[in-house]
Amino acid sequence: MTSTGWTLPGNAPVEWLPALDIPEPGRQRRLTVLLRLLLLIPQYIVVFLLAIAALVMVVLGWFAALALGRLPGPVHRFLAGYLGYSTRVDASTMLLVDRYPPFTLDAPPDYPVQLGLRAGPLNRLAVFFRLLLVIPAAVVASLVTSGWYILAFFFWLLVLVLGRMPRPLFEATAATLRFGMRLRAYLLLLTSAYPKRLFGDQPPVHAPQGAHSATRPLLLGGPAKFLVTLFLVLGLTGEIASSFGSQRREEHTEFHGAAAVVRLR
Repeated sequence: MTSTGWTLPGNAPVEWLPALDIPEPGRQRRLTVLLRLLLLIPQYIVVFLLAIAALVMVVLGWFAALALGRLPGPVHRFLAGYLGYSTRVDASTMLLVDRYPPFTLDAPPDYPVQLGLRAGPLNRLAVFFRLLLVIPAAVVASLVTSGWYILAFFFWLLVLVLGRMPRPLFEATAATLRFGMRLRAYLLLLTSAYPKRLFGDQPPVHAPQGAHSATRPLLLGGPAKFLVTLFLVLGLTGEIASSFGSQRREEHTEFHGAAAVVRLR
C-alpha cells in the first residue's frame, strides 16, 4: 500500500488520510451500464463472505492494537485487501468505472481504482473508544450515501443515455465513495486519521509531483458541492420519513391490538 498525504518542506507530515485514486471519467459501455447490478451479483457474494472474515479479523486486531499500539502485519494486509476489494465493487456499483472488478484482494496496478494506505502506530485510547468516536462520521457517511442511492436510478439513466458520467456527478460520487472508504478504514483500524473532507480537498500548496489522479487531490467544483449537499439533505429527509413511518406503524399496531382486546372483552 502506498503512503498518502501532503508534506511541508522538510518532509514533516501534515496528515495521512487514506487516498482513493480514480482516473478521469471516460466512456462507458452502455450494455455494461444497463446490466451493472446483475453483473456484480458474484462480487456482492464475495464481499459478503469477506465481510464475515473481516469482522473476525478486526476483533482480533482490536485486542492486538490495544496491546501493541498497531495492527499485526497479516491482519493489516487482510483488512486492507478487504477494504480495497469492497471499494472497487462500490466504485463499479456507483458507475465511477466501467472495468469489472478483479476477484483478488490485491488489485492489478493497471486497474482504475486504487487505494493508498499507510500502516502506522495507533493511539490505544482511540482504539479502545473507536466505536464511540466513529459515530459522528458514520452518521454523515450514512446520510450522504443514502442520498446518493435515492437518486441512483436517475444517475444510472443519465450514464446509460450519455455513455459517460458528467464531471460534476463524478466528483460528487467520488467524494461520497471516498468518505465511506475512509470511514471503513477508520473502523477497521487501518488508519488513525478520522474520516473527513467530504466536500473535497483544498488545492495543495506544496505538491511538486502534481496530481496523482482525478481524485487525488479531489477538487470539487460548485455543482459537485451542491450535489453532495443534496445527498445529505435527501439522506436526512429519508431517515426522518422512515422514522416517522415506523412510528406510525407502531401506533397503528398498538391501536389494533387494543381494539382486539376490547372486542374480546
